[in-house]
Amino acid sequence: MLALKSIFSRVDRIPVLVFDEVDTGVSGRAAQAIAEKMSRLSRGRQVFSITHLPQVACMADVHYLIHKTTDGDRTYTNVEALSDTGRIHELARMLGGVEVTDKTLQHAQEMLDLANDKKARMD
Repeated sequence: MLALKSIFSRVDRIPVLVFDEVDTGVSGRAAQAIAEKMSRLSRGRQVFSITHLPQVACMADVHYLIHKTTDGDRTYTNVEALSDTGRIHELARMLGGVEVTDKTLQHAQEMLDLANDKKARMD
């Protein structure tokens, strides 16, 4: 889907693209390639992506945490814009699971720094 939307967006000039877990079933270098492709797409249009991969999340310009809660029969969806610190903690959680350690926080910060460097070189 990412490949098709990338190709068609050159012709259609679609202003907003939404990807819902387009990165399912990939990891590592493939996840990084997907993240870089979406970042390039975002230079000419708005891109929204729902992801569980830190490689993709760290390439975003803005990061939101979406979580659901239930209260009896009702389900609520909460959307929270993350600060820089919140973003690092969420990336660390994505990397390490429930336990966020100093090492996962350091890794998350490093991933974010590398992503920012990569995006700066794309311009």
